[in-house]
Amino acid sequence: MAEVPGSSGTAGRRRAVPAPAAKPTSRVRMSAAQRREQLISIARQIFAERGFDATSIEEVAARAKVSKPVVYEHFGGKEGLYAVVVDREVRALLDRITTALTAGHPRELLEQAAMALLGYIEEETSGFRVLVRESPLMSATGNFSSVMNDVAHQVEHILGAEFKSRGYDPKLAELYSQALVGMVALTGRWWLEVRKPRKETVAAHLVNLAWNGLSHLESKPGLITVRGR
Repeated sequence: MAEVPGSSGTAGRRRAVPAPAAKPTSRVRMSAAQRREQLISIARQIFAERGFDATSIEEVAARAKVSKPVVYEHFGGKEGLYAVVVDREVRALLDRITTALTAGHPRELLEQAAMALLGYIEEETSGFRVLVRESPLMSATGNFSSVMNDVAHQVEHILGAEFKSRGYDPKLAELYSQALVGMVALTGRWWLEVRKPRKETVAAHLVNLAWNGLSHLESKPGLITVRGR
């Protein structure tokens, strides 16, 4: 604080003068679109950490430093907020896998699909955790299973053409596509927690198992235990 000479009293005594108060900093006001994106980002993280049931609008609002009515105004409630978060993750994962499938050879396509899924898990861990937490409130069109079904349908078309060219029944392509995608997806859920070995190694082993089996398919396989009866 600054000091000024006193008008009386001991010589040299100085009187303290308060320094000017600092001007309060004004908070930057978000637009409605910016606030909505902020709330989605915060909710995505909390849903990933705790799941739907353990997440509250109060916590979302608290982390965003807004009142609860602001969240309700944008999404109508927790269910609406959750639906938006899940829908975004579904589209993001499907877009990533669809964009990756560019090769012409089935083995390369399998490699691209495996790497795309593992890449999503590695780079968008929170989003993947949201998807794999099945919520009883969501329909069959908004969860991890439905995403994998969509991917399997894409793989089905590829396998159908491959089966036909090799003399196998193309009607079985759906069965095989579900098996292949399920193998990659379940391995991905396991890898989400352990993160070892690195994704390229995981993808290579998945393709090794799938492709080396596919390359020696029997046209009409049977169970050994049944054959022996």
